[in-house]
Amino acid sequence: MADSLINQDTFYFIEVDLLCTRMPITCPPQTGLIEMAGLMQQHNISGIVVVEDEKPVGIVSLRDLRNCVATDYHALATRTVQDLMQTDLITIRRHDYLFKAIFKMARFNIHRLVVVNDDGSLAGVITNSDLLRIQSRCPLYLSQEIEAAENFEQLQMISTRIIELLQFVVKAGADTQSLISLISHFNDLMTLQVIALLERLEAVRLPRSAAFLVMGSEGREEQTLRTDQDNAIVYSDSVSTDELKQIKQFASRVVDRLEFIGVPRCPGGIMASNRQWCHSISTWQRITARWINTPTLKNMVKFGMFQDLRVIHGNLSLGKKLREHIITTSHHHSLFFSYMAHNIVQFSPPLGLFGRIKLEHKGEHKGSLDLKKAGIFALTQGVSLLTLLHRSMGGTTWDKLGWLRQDSQISKDDLNSIEEAFSLLVRLRLMVQLDAVAAGKTPDNFCDPSLLSNREQEQLRTALKAVNLMLQILKDTFQLDLLRI
Repeated sequence: MADSLINQDTFYFIEVDLLCTRMPITCPPQTGLIEMAGLMQQHNISGIVVVEDEKPVGIVSLRDLRNCVATDYHALATRTVQDLMQTDLITIRRHDYLFKAIFKMARFNIHRLVVVNDDGSLAGVITNSDLLRIQSRCPLYLSQEIEAAENFEQLQMISTRIIELLQFVVKAGADTQSLISLISHFNDLMTLQVIALLERLEAVRLPRSAAFLVMGSEGREEQTLRTDQDNAIVYSDSVSTDELKQIKQFASRVVDRLEFIGVPRCPGGIMASNRQWCHSISTWQRITARWINTPTLKNMVKFGMFQDLRVIHGNLSLGKKLREHIITTSHHHSLFFSYMAHNIVQFSPPLGLFGRIKLEHKGEHKGSLDLKKAGIFALTQGVSLLTLLHRSMGGTTWDKLGWLRQDSQISKDDLNSIEEAFSLLVRLRLMVQLDAVAAGKTPDNFCDPSLLSNREQEQLRTALKAVNLMLQILKDTFQLDLLRI
């Protein structure tokens, strides 16, 4: 296929094999470093694939070699490639579509991918230069553009390009989990670049004794489009007066700048700039203990948001301490899990007789289905509660379902049904949000089932039935029929 015939619509459907026009230069693990350096110089390459029994087992880049020369020059004559090679290879199959290559390069921040055949043998290597050669507007470079942004205005412009990327990758048929992981990757990069620019341009920084937390869907790394902010700050009990002043300044500026680049403020005030969401570690421990020991509806809602906390910037140990405290405290209050489960099962899916989906019957969303209220909330919160019961926190809902398959007594078939339902509902939400943005509207959680195909409507009904399955698991696990509230 000629480069000139590759347009932006067909780009994602090209197989990786198209770029593997020649076999890469390789060497076995026992090759000496000096011999390997000679091969790299002879062929003018910046990396070499290490192969054993025709299968790639490692890779060495020019940077790896430079670092070795700088730190241990005298050992070059005796060391082999096996001593230096990176063994955690990121690979892709030759018949995969390019969107998968783009996703992997962006997700892992790498510049080359090892291509393999179905039997695992080496088929070739593709680089970011290869992608640029056939598509000058390749969205892979959004990661580099975000990190290279010199001001907040540039970040604001990049936000629109992320939406464009998602529209094309959805069209290319990327699986839901990969899509959500890619969105999380870009959202994190944008937030971290806001923080970097605050330090560089305004000398605003978070002290080392503090951590900036994201919560809710962003904390779980499964946000679709960034509808609003959900963040907080935790800091050491020993911070000085000056450090506390820096923390408050950071909280105010980071929320302002996130809003500037397109992430709205939380209508409920769940933001680090709100004094209710910026506390010392001991204060947060008291607050979370109160939520757990006094499980009112208001406290359970706050706990449900906070339990998905993730440190995106700052002191990681503070986040770890908070999670350990939550796990320990929740297991000391026997009724906490039952109260949380009771709250979750109130969100039953809107299924009527014969599996008919009940829709909003009035207001601006008449004829639509709230995907979050209909199933996403119950699935994410239910899965999180079950993993907390097994003393685990953090990760995506997909991660947690994987842990439950290993550590719980729940049927694997039931967990598979729940996972399929969650993936479908999240994908539908992303699609309707992208459609809203394309139409110049504010993205939300509402889906009009009449716009879906017959097959998609049936899949939606099946997903909502799986939500009922999740609720029944909660009722059985926590014996809710015996609970009087």
